[in-house]
Amino acid sequence: MRVFRLALAQINSTVGDLADNVNKIKQYIQKAKSWEADLVTFPELAVTGYPPEDLLLKSQFIEDNLKALDRIVKSTVGITAIVGFVDKNSDIYNAAAVIHNRKLAAVYHKKYLPNYGVFDEYRYFKEGNQYPVYLVKGARIGINICEDIWYPEGPSWYQANYGGAELIININASPYHIGKWKTREKMLSTRAFDNELYVAYLNLVGGQDELVFDGHSMVFDPGGNLIASGKQFEEELMIVDLDLDASLSTRLHDPRARREQRDIQEQENLVSTVTVDESELKPKKNKLPPASIFRPNPIKEIYDALVLGTRDYVRKNGFKKVVIGLSGGIDSAMVAAIAVDALGKENVTGVFMPSQFTAQNSYKDAREFAKKSGIELLEIPIDETYDNYLQDLKKVFKGRRFDITEENIQARVRGNLLMALSNKFGWLVLTTGNKSELACGYATLYGDMAGGFAVLKDIFKTTVYKLAHFKNESSGKKLFSDSLLKKAPSAELRKNQKDTDTLPPYEVLDPVLKAYVEEDRSPEEIAKNGYGLKLVTNVIEMVDKSEYKRRQAPPGVKVTTRAFGKDRRLPITNRYISL
Repeated sequence: MRVFRLALAQINSTVGDLADNVNKIKQYIQKAKSWEADLVTFPELAVTGYPPEDLLLKSQFIEDNLKALDRIVKSTVGITAIVGFVDKNSDIYNAAAVIHNRKLAAVYHKKYLPNYGVFDEYRYFKEGNQYPVYLVKGARIGINICEDIWYPEGPSWYQANYGGAELIININASPYHIGKWKTREKMLSTRAFDNELYVAYLNLVGGQDELVFDGHSMVFDPGGNLIASGKQFEEELMIVDLDLDASLSTRLHDPRARREQRDIQEQENLVSTVTVDESELKPKKNKLPPASIFRPNPIKEIYDALVLGTRDYVRKNGFKKVVIGLSGGIDSAMVAAIAVDALGKENVTGVFMPSQFTAQNSYKDAREFAKKSGIELLEIPIDETYDNYLQDLKKVFKGRRFDITEENIQARVRGNLLMALSNKFGWLVLTTGNKSELACGYATLYGDMAGGFAVLKDIFKTTVYKLAHFKNESSGKKLFSDSLLKKAPSAELRKNQKDTDTLPPYEVLDPVLKAYVEEDRSPEEIAKNGYGLKLVTNVIEMVDKSEYKRRQAPPGVKVTTRAFGKDRRLPITNRYISL
């Protein structure tokens, strides 16, 4: 039995921090060696971090990335390593370096460059056109990058059918969205089964601006069975032993691949064999613990994504502490809870800023939540400042009735105070608005939208409640009180105000928003799901008119298939009406 020990380094790289990324890669190489791994692999663009975006237009960045790779090459002794980096050869490529014993043995160039959703790889890279198979201790290994494996007749097919690959290693920087692991698992299982080989899928972990990478690396056997998976949202060194004879045995009993052979000239043009390590596989002294298979919890994965996205945005941008306008409502409490789990309670400050319209139970709920979560709570009333604004505008506003103008002044006073605290103490302001509000424009520019990071930007209001119930159950204490969970949502900017004065109930609104914003459904299609056409058209009108606000909103964690920002790019100046 030929047993090949594979290590998958599910690491958290930081875009542009080449020195730290190199050090981390070198540390994980040593960890893999201590476990007698035959090969250790790292994620897509592990050297530069992903996505480097327009840093790739800086020639110095490309050169520095190559120098960083050289430092990794010089430190790789007694093990083969696969490392994602940017290659340069008359153009630049999204590439995987194959390193062995202080030598760069080979380089693979990514074939399929995604250019949809949050991806812009055609903007930067040239596509590869070769699908080599690498010989490592007698094992025939195909290497490809992220998108490459999504195509049934892509590089993996050629590496298996023309190169005789027994193992495909696919390195990734695949962003998270809810339940994406199920789609990946189904596809990868199919690739392993169809090509009758092992498939090792390694994914990046960490937050980068609005993107979160969830890790959850996976390994499949030649029968398409999942045999090991990594944790979600955590760095980890996964190590698995693979019986390479299983691939040959599967092929001997299944003649499908023999009938798939194509033109020999095509084989010679696309597939070659590169010898990396001529030594033989040896028995291992260290026995591995049983491989684990991790199945994510639907709500927990969202919560964990928000925690990791918040932690990495704050830390990677040089902040230590955050400040939150704690209103006594469910959204601000949720943002505070996430911030505490991301950064520690000592690094979170809440600010309660009551006005004449603030209900007494809001003060009670804000104070009670701060006490339960252990965060500091500051109280800064805004009545006097608000009155000064009204006095200054009295002459200009003479004869005009109280309306949204006066409401927004309150929100902007609060935004001003939070930004003052941010400037004075170096705290990052976390905004508290959710996707439902942002979609409909139910938010105030330079008011409650003022801040550095929008934690709930891609979270519908109904999901906020689900997250609160999850947090209560998982923490073993009632962090979110019945009052927070049951009170009618209100901005409290006028007397007896309720969100339903302006918006449909959230349990009605959110499905309509999901259908329109995330699925691009027409009003008629949405109305067929049991919603009145008038309600649907009113919601769509609010969404379309609020694009200018969303364009000025801070970044926030992407968790759905289509988030505001990079995912959904509509013009502000736009006369098309779908109603």
